[in-house]
Amino acid sequence: MDKFDERILHELKQDGRISNVELSERIGLSPSATLRRVQELEKSRIIKGYRAICDNTQLGIGFVAYVSIGLASHRKQAQLEFEQHVQFVDEVVECHNITGSNEYLLRVETQDLPSYKKFHADVLGECPQVNSITTMVVMDSPKDER
Repeated sequence: MDKFDERILHELKQDGRISNVELSERIGLSPSATLRRVQELEKSRIIKGYRAICDNTQLGIGFVAYVSIGLASHRKQAQLEFEQHVQFVDEVVECHNITGSNEYLLRVETQDLPSYKKFHADVLGECPQVNSITTMVVMDSPKDER
């Protein structure tokens, strides 16, 4: 990583759809050198991918919460089983193994409060590894740079 790679990453974080020509002009390299650097950053997995930032309300998502999960057991097997339980659940858009009094922090997005209540009961409530659930409802996000 050098100053050009850092500038490439900065520009791509601001606009992942920037053209290679414009990116090269902003960082001060030729388009071919810029493209090689971007490809190397992708190959080395420093750049893991690109994504669209969507308006949740346009997608029918009106309820967002962070959910802290405490497990009944601290064994590695219990953690793996919990992770498998939430891996393919659409409402869980982030799952983080954390330190502190609980083992996991989830970002959960649903249509509304009744949908979250159903998720809470049917998904988290039916998971045998879960010992405690603490829900923190997102009221506003004045800064969100995910």
